[in-house]
Amino acid sequence: MEHLPLDLPDNPKLAGNITHFARALRRAGLPIGPGRVIDAIRAVEVAGFTDKTDFYWTLHACFVNRPEHRTVFAQLFRLYWRDPRYLEHMMAAMLPAIRGVQEDRPAQAAEKRAAEALLDGAEAPERDREDPQDEGETEIEVDASLTMSSQERLRSLDFELMSLAEVAEAKKMLARLRLPVKPMPSRRAMTSPRGRIDAGRSLRAALRRGGEMDRLVLKTPRPRYPNLVVLCDISGSMSQYSRMVLHFLHAVSNAKGAGWAQVHAFTFGTRLTNITRHLATRDVDAALKAAGAEAQDWEGGTRIGACIEAFNRDWSRRVMGQGAVVLLITDGLDRDAPDDLARQMQRLHLSARRLIWLNPLLRWDGFAPKAAGIRAMLPFTDSFRAGHSIASLQELAEVISRPDDRGEKTRLMQMMGATP
Repeated sequence: MEHLPLDLPDNPKLAGNITHFARALRRAGLPIGPGRVIDAIRAVEVAGFTDKTDFYWTLHACFVNRPEHRTVFAQLFRLYWRDPRYLEHMMAAMLPAIRGVQEDRPAQAAEKRAAEALLDGAEAPERDREDPQDEGETEIEVDASLTMSSQERLRSLDFELMSLAEVAEAKKMLARLRLPVKPMPSRRAMTSPRGRIDAGRSLRAALRRGGEMDRLVLKTPRPRYPNLVVLCDISGSMSQYSRMVLHFLHAVSNAKGAGWAQVHAFTFGTRLTNITRHLATRDVDAALKAAGAEAQDWEGGTRIGACIEAFNRDWSRRVMGQGAVVLLITDGLDRDAPDDLARQMQRLHLSARRLIWLNPLLRWDGFAPKAAGIRAMLPFTDSFRAGHSIASLQELAEVISRPDDRGEKTRLMQMMGATP
């Protein structure tokens, strides 16, 4: 971290600037309340500015208490306090990259989130707090009880049609989503106040008391949770959808108590890439940056059959144990031979407890299984659902534990003239 000279004006408003800085940190995801802001102002008063790094580490000690927050704090501090070209960096981080016009350096982890937090905090000058009736203005009351809220509209909006501001808000909503799963029956048992009599433990307990059986030990089946295996298409036709889905998968991977034994994530375009360890990083920006660096086939072609064959050969026995649930996220537009694709899909379906296919093309009312890849894959799925919006992912969370859910598979199989 380079610390540029910090020039203070003649009449500084340090307390106000620290307060606005804390607001930007809160918008970027750091849990900061009024108490920490007061502590930071008092700490800066005590530490002073005898050294140019003192100010950074004083605020760092007051605002950062988790390792994953260090990168966000460093980027926000550089943009807000240290970098004289912070506005240019913020605008460059917010604008989409254009060939030949992008920045001369790649964006760092958490830099875009820091830019969004600062630009979102730009406030207009305060207006004079006067009664509007004194200026001859008319106060109009609008009943908005029947209008759709912005979040409700955003839930049903297609990921591909979102603006930059809507994408940022959608990512926040996706970070709060959960994908709970019900436990599966297990042969192993555990002690419980209710259930069947555990004869073995009851007899052993009686022997420890000289053969006197004065109580019975009861047992109940121990809950067992499945693995979640995600195969996400990152080809050119799935680029925008896959980025949003990976944000959702990061939240699922880091959710404690969601029920999954383990979450394994793979991306595929022209080749298969395991990004499980990258999604385990707590900071979402650092996790997706590492995953993007690992997967070299972003926005390229699609070879679904070859990638599923690689998964069945190299990873199926490692991650498909314990009755795994598989999420296949792709549009089904494949270049490989349909017969090979169907053979690999059948093998994947036999290895999984449930195989759920999320296809963003299903958002169209006139969608029909005309592509050869879709016709080859559809018979070997348990459920076929849309995956183009926040609402579709919320519906997935509601039905993922229902073995009778088939989504749109029955209707589309009838269109193909096959028995569902």
